[in-house]
Amino acid sequence: MARNIAVGIDIGTYQIKIVVAEQVQNDGVISPKILGTGFAESRGLRHGYIVNVPEVTRALKTAIAQASKSAGMKIKKAYISVGGIGLSAITTTGSCVISRADLEITDLDVAKTLEITEEEIPQTLSQNKRIIYSIPIQYKVDGKIVLGNRPLGLKGTKLEAKVLFITSLEHHLKDLVEAVEDAGVDVVDVVASPIAASFVTLTKAQKIAGCVLTNIGSETVSIVVFENNIPISLEVFPIGSTDITNDIALGLRIPLEEAESIKLGGVTSTDFPKRKLDEIVSARLSDMFELIDAHLKKIGRNGLLPAGVIITGGGSSISILEDFAKSSLKLPSRIAHINFPEREKGKIREPFFAVALGLCIIGFNADESDETTVGKLLGHRKNLLAPIKDWLKQFLP
Repeated sequence: MARNIAVGIDIGTYQIKIVVAEQVQNDGVISPKILGTGFAESRGLRHGYIVNVPEVTRALKTAIAQASKSAGMKIKKAYISVGGIGLSAITTTGSCVISRADLEITDLDVAKTLEITEEEIPQTLSQNKRIIYSIPIQYKVDGKIVLGNRPLGLKGTKLEAKVLFITSLEHHLKDLVEAVEDAGVDVVDVVASPIAASFVTLTKAQKIAGCVLTNIGSETVSIVVFENNIPISLEVFPIGSTDITNDIALGLRIPLEEAESIKLGGVTSTDFPKRKLDEIVSARLSDMFELIDAHLKKIGRNGLLPAGVIITGGGSSISILEDFAKSSLKLPSRIAHINFPEREKGKIREPFFAVALGLCIIGFNADESDETTVGKLLGHRKNLLAPIKDWLKQFLP
């Protein structure tokens, strides 16, 4: 029996993280087993987008070599994450008249409605962007919400759909694929970083009740809002934990390396008032959470997500972060923990590897029959795994 092995590559602004995992069965329970990991300091990125492809490729080769050695196998193909300020989302609605004479809704009606919703995206928001995937949030038949989100087989005269489109800058996607393939690894597919992280940091109960997963990276903060088990909004802000490090360095007049250590609670020889440090960190955190709160207000979810805010990313290790998020957003708050077997937790640093491991989980559930984001991007069909349809099954009816 062939081994089900997947590789996830998370290319962040600060570091590249790689996880090699295998899907195994223990006592009748299917779970991931970590075979190896690798990481390297990123080069050639700014705010999550690539500014120098050769530098990214060199950093990737270092991380890939480390992961290959750790896993005891050559990495030939992988799922990669896309993030940064080039990642965005837009929600549109569209409708169409039911085509059949008996008014029964078919796959054709659903496909036509979704096509119309895509046409409703303003050109100013779609220019130079590629739709990575579309997620139907809600269907209506003759103005009534479809319970269970399953319109097929129902009868009516008009079908409406509300759809979340997740997009990325097209040139960034091409640069990303080029950098990985120049490093000797084929790209199976591309997944938005916040979505990938949600597979291992959120429970189904949290997604159903409503929550916001917040990833604090070095130069960006990304959020994805879940409700009724589906993502209903995604946003990326051009601010990150590096801004906190810079503020500490300026405020305490110390080197950047020492400021980074202090931010993460490390021991330092510098004497400084703790109150002053808290004021510096709080000021920048306030900027971050004001942006998040403004977005939640925009979509009508501020203070209305019972499962609260779950925080992940490299910046999540700031000591006062959890309490600050709770008071700022007026929501329950906690630092994310990766949801997988205890025996594997010592093999990775959480939530450091959340996105890379999430990519592996997506790879385990992929299908070999569909067209990939990469294939669409490069203008041809690749006969490789394509997770888009399958990973959406947990969100769709």
